[in-house]
Amino acid sequence: MPPPIRTGSVEGMTAILLIHGHPFDHTLWDPQAEALRAAGHQVVAPDLRGYGSAPATGDVTLFAEFAADLAAHLDAAGVHRAVVGGVSMGGQIAMEFHRQYPDRVAGLVLADTSPIPEDEAGRAGRYQLADRLLAEGVAGWADEVLGKMITPYHVVEKPDVAAHVRRMMLATSPQGAAAALRGRAQRPDYRPTLSEVRVPTLVLVGAEDPYTPVADAELIHKLVPGSELVVVDRAGHLPGLEQPAAVNAALLRFLGAEW
Repeated sequence: MPPPIRTGSVEGMTAILLIHGHPFDHTLWDPQAEALRAAGHQVVAPDLRGYGSAPATGDVTLFAEFAADLAAHLDAAGVHRAVVGGVSMGGQIAMEFHRQYPDRVAGLVLADTSPIPEDEAGRAGRYQLADRLLAEGVAGWADEVLGKMITPYHVVEKPDVAAHVRRMMLATSPQGAAAALRGRAQRPDYRPTLSEVRVPTLVLVGAEDPYTPVADAELIHKLVPGSELVVVDRAGHLPGLEQPAAVNAALLRFLGAEW
């Protein structure tokens, strides 16, 4: 028989692995990492292969490879079991990590992400974008999508946040981004494994996310027994930067910290 479903907060767990999305780096999680460390939690927030300070390798980076890299980061930090959180592509990598290393997952935080694999058009779009980034660099595409990564009004109202998002995108290696996009095109269907999750799970989503809308979060919430769903108002694809106080409160409550 499967182990009983645990619901509620992840009491007593102090280690949390935070996985950034594409095309960003570990600083995407800075507001949450600061709050979690201040509350006494151990935070492991590495750059994914090909992003930030982590060098790119090869033409394709499969999600299983990202998961193995993250397991090595936990080993280096002396952590066997952690709450695993990810946003967007990072959320999908968190699902892959759970698929590969379920015994190392004490809880899940899945933010602005989707468990559904790419269809034929989606795969083609990932490959086309990979080719474009290699040919043109990241800057032109970054300008096009800034107002989707965060809400258009936050581009104006929160210029520091917009500048942070743009800086991360511009610092991304085209080779690393392209390899990840090709791997993302090949990702599996995570719906079956989500239904087998038996650890506390927090599902977060920006109310105005154009990439992975609330319906995707509701699907994850429905699939994962006992999960909690938090919809963050006045936020798009990156609520952790757009509404850090609300996201921090949800995380700290989930982790059993005082608030």
